[in-house]
Amino acid sequence: MGKTFAEKILGMKAGKEVVPGEIVEVKPDFAMSHDNTAAISKTFKQIGVDKIDDPERHVIILDHCVPAANEKFAQNHKDIREFVGEQKMPNFFDINRGICHQVMAEEGFALPGHLIVGSDSHTTTYGAYGAFSTGIGRSEMAVILATGKIWLRVPETMKIVVRGKLQKGVFAKDVMLKIIGDLSADGALYKSVWFTGPTIDAMSMASRMVLTNMAVEMGAKNGYMEPDDKTLEFLKNRARRDFKVVRSDADANFESEIEFDVSELEPQIACPHTVDNVHPVSEVKGTKINQVFFGSCTNARLEDFEIVANVLRGKKVHSSTRMIVIPASQQIFLQAIQRGYIQDLAKAGAVIVNTGCGPCMGNHEGVPAPEEVVLSTSNRNFRGRFGSKEAEVYLCSPVTAALSALAGEVVGWEGEEW
Repeated sequence: MGKTFAEKILGMKAGKEVVPGEIVEVKPDFAMSHDNTAAISKTFKQIGVDKIDDPERHVIILDHCVPAANEKFAQNHKDIREFVGEQKMPNFFDINRGICHQVMAEEGFALPGHLIVGSDSHTTTYGAYGAFSTGIGRSEMAVILATGKIWLRVPETMKIVVRGKLQKGVFAKDVMLKIIGDLSADGALYKSVWFTGPTIDAMSMASRMVLTNMAVEMGAKNGYMEPDDKTLEFLKNRARRDFKVVRSDADANFESEIEFDVSELEPQIACPHTVDNVHPVSEVKGTKINQVFFGSCTNARLEDFEIVANVLRGKKVHSSTRMIVIPASQQIFLQAIQRGYIQDLAKAGAVIVNTGCGPCMGNHEGVPAPEEVVLSTSNRNFRGRFGSKEAEVYLCSPVTAALSALAGEVVGWEGEEW
């Protein structure tokens, strides 16, 4: 019997053959943390170890509340900078660089065949590059700082095959919302999810990242795609180290195989207050909105800015609606400026904010008031996610967000050119 991608990766790291359900001790290739590094470092010091196991293994990116919104966050950042200096950690990116998951890809840490853990649930994003990447807790990250090792359970594998050419106005976000809506928020609990099929092959790297980013929203331990020429082209002159592409064997045992035909898929939207409360946009059309958030680690990349700029160019955001725009990284911000997208959005009335997580964590830069309605390109919409337990958050694609910002209410693409 052949081996799945997950079995191969964890077997390689454990130094033996493994089977689903087995607990193995492994050394991750990279371990990522962000603003929560301050709490992690305190736990690390309680372990009683003076020096971290391997400074090169760790990547720290400040992004969740940048610049600091208050003295508490400022102290948090100060503690992290001091810890990084004390431990001589070379892979540190301060408040100007961008959202951690985008930075990990841009800086060449997200690599095929690598085992990557992060103290952030959306660490699953790097599976778009053929990595086994998964989120872990803060205390687990502290142990990795001390020992370089972690225990992981070998997951069963779910194979999701996506077929069909997407209609105009339908994007990767709509595909993933459809999958989550059909399978539920725990439909892939602790599974390794392999996204494959002609529709996936046709997607850009940025679009593929949408699916792996949100794999955790259906409970997956990790989500991934097999690397192809697009992957290797992106990694050219970017990869931090050598890598080896790992693929599932043809005769591997998959716990389940599910097919989605998206050729007639409509734009989708996740309604309050769960990510699997998914409906076609047409069923929610006319819902009044107070704020549109175009940003996050899910949908704020250059191709998203091109789409949104094309929709907004020469028009105005509705007078009853605020639009907050946050690029996923400094690189994307600069490219969007060079291509004129930022100017198009600003002229339309959008508020452009520095790169970072912004209101997605409910810290600052666009927190809604109670009873306000937010339309967001991010990945979560549970109560309080945006900083207000009484606000309502809907999740959608960038084009649905842009069109709705102009209308002041939820609308879908209806055939107009953009």
